[in-house]
Amino acid sequence: MEKKVDVLVIGGGPAGIVSAVTAREYYSAKRISLMKNIEKGVIPCGIPYMFASLNSPDENKLGDAPLEKNNIGVILDEAVTINRKEKEVFTKTSKRYGYEKLILATGSSPIAPSIPGISKKGVYPIYKDMAYLKNSIAEIKKTKNVLIIGGGFIGVEFADEISKVDNINVWLVEMLPNLLANSFDMEFSVIAEETLKSNGIVLRTGIGVEEILGSDKVESVRFSDGSEIPIDSVILGVGGIPNTKMADDSGLDMGKGKGIWVDEYMRTTDTDIFAAGDCAGKRDFYTRKDAPVMLASTATAEGRIAGANLYKLKVVRENKGTIAIYSTYINGIVLGSAGLTENNARNEGFEIVAGTVDGVDKHPSTLPGASKVKVKLIFSKRSGIILGGQVAGGISCGEIINLIGVAIQQRVSFAELETLQMATHPYLTSAPTVYPIVLAAQDASSKM
Repeated sequence: MEKKVDVLVIGGGPAGIVSAVTAREYYSAKRISLMKNIEKGVIPCGIPYMFASLNSPDENKLGDAPLEKNNIGVILDEAVTINRKEKEVFTKTSKRYGYEKLILATGSSPIAPSIPGISKKGVYPIYKDMAYLKNSIAEIKKTKNVLIIGGGFIGVEFADEISKVDNINVWLVEMLPNLLANSFDMEFSVIAEETLKSNGIVLRTGIGVEEILGSDKVESVRFSDGSEIPIDSVILGVGGIPNTKMADDSGLDMGKGKGIWVDEYMRTTDTDIFAAGDCAGKRDFYTRKDAPVMLASTATAEGRIAGANLYKLKVVRENKGTIAIYSTYINGIVLGSAGLTENNARNEGFEIVAGTVDGVDKHPSTLPGASKVKVKLIFSKRSGIILGGQVAGGISCGEIINLIGVAIQQRVSFAELETLQMATHPYLTSAPTVYPIVLAAQDASSKM
């Protein structure tokens, strides 16, 4: 055996790093090591901005400083097998590492759609590897026509960012009728679509890619309606799939979802093995159904739960379920979503009312830098409890959606939001007399 530690974390992404650091905070005397298979990782949410917004792709590195600061060992190797009986992990380099407690934070891999030609040169899945990304970005910047497949957050952010690069034409294709359709109602999706169009991006919605054409390299793309466009590079932005093979092979329960089954303390069916981040199964906050949500913010929350509860349950019933809280930034416009959309709530059978208001994030609205703000809140009609919310507007919306997220987690009612006490300032917030969250709650209550 190469080494035995008290806590072994497998995975160098946000969930792995946060779980290791949290374990150090709660169990200061334990020997903790983190194993990762990529020497230089990246901050996942910052990947699109490596094209233009950052001065260099290297500025988006995910370093080892938090691990070094907390005396956590780093092992550069790839775990391939878990021997649960002997409590050992075997690696690609034929080494063995023993553990008392094991945290699986193995992340996810990009989905490669079953499209003819998907393996041609010039097609780029999004791997969280600095060396791979730097090379891919350099190659894409040499091309003229770029197609992004997938109109979710990944695809939208890549399209917006690449459109800032000189001499590149950008297309974005989505099979659903609208962009961001899984996270926003139509009126917010339209805001995203119009914003992208205004920046010269060509959108194709309600249509799929039938084939990627060319000899060895991408030359054009044929859509499901038979139309073709010349394309030099294709970026796959259709999401990821949990890396669960090693856990599955070891006999851990995968549950009914796509990830490793975990309880509310991030424990797997083996009480000495925890899972967090993209590889761990998610359950919806409201219905407890499988929720295939893969977010760095969710991963870090789960990492903190896992790290805290390794040896004793320090935080009681902490993982309440996934509320699916997102935010994105498109050409100066912030869009945020938390919980259920109106469409999703109705599809789940909830009896709901929705309140919507348009406002401004400064007062008076003539102050420099003032931006329009749109807020929509969804409530249970019978109980008045908030089920979801969406926002669009200026930078302030990035924190407004977090406030809505707190309200959802605490099951706040429209009556409580109507009487919300808030700090206000002309340069910082909307006027207290017309605070958007309060007005949206009042709009909903009037329909109760």
